[in-house]
Amino acid sequence: MAVSYMPAGAQTVTPYLAVPGVASLIDFLKATFDAKEIDRAVTPDGRIINATLAIGGSRLMMGDPGGQPAETAMLYVYVPDCDAVYARALAAGAKSLLVPTDQFYGDRTAAVQDATGNKWWIATRREDLTPEEGARRMAARFGG
Repeated sequence: MAVSYMPAGAQTVTPYLAVPGVASLIDFLKATFDAKEIDRAVTPDGRIINATLAIGGSRLMMGDPGGQPAETAMLYVYVPDCDAVYARALAAGAKSLLVPTDQFYGDRTAAVQDATGNKWWIATRREDLTPEEGARRMAARFGG
């Protein structure tokens, strides 16, 4: 049987976060987004060199930077209830960057920063806009 070019269940583009204290990030993601841990590779001294988590239908990889610079990110996550997930993120220790707010482009969004520096945009789609309505709202929002 031929080996696939990527692991089963993986997606073509997979974000990878390299941050000190990655175990706390894993706990945060489980508490906030109900993330499921797929795997974890730990060195004999206890350092997590790689972990894969699933959030909904997406996967996210992470690990300790191992002496390299930290690699944080800004991620946009769709959830069924933006307000509830925002509240869970705060309870899990996140810093608020934006309270849940209805946006001109049809999403309700909130933003938080986790203890390792990643910024998480939490979104729930509220309206599906036609391209014309999206352009009209953008012009109204930003002028033009």
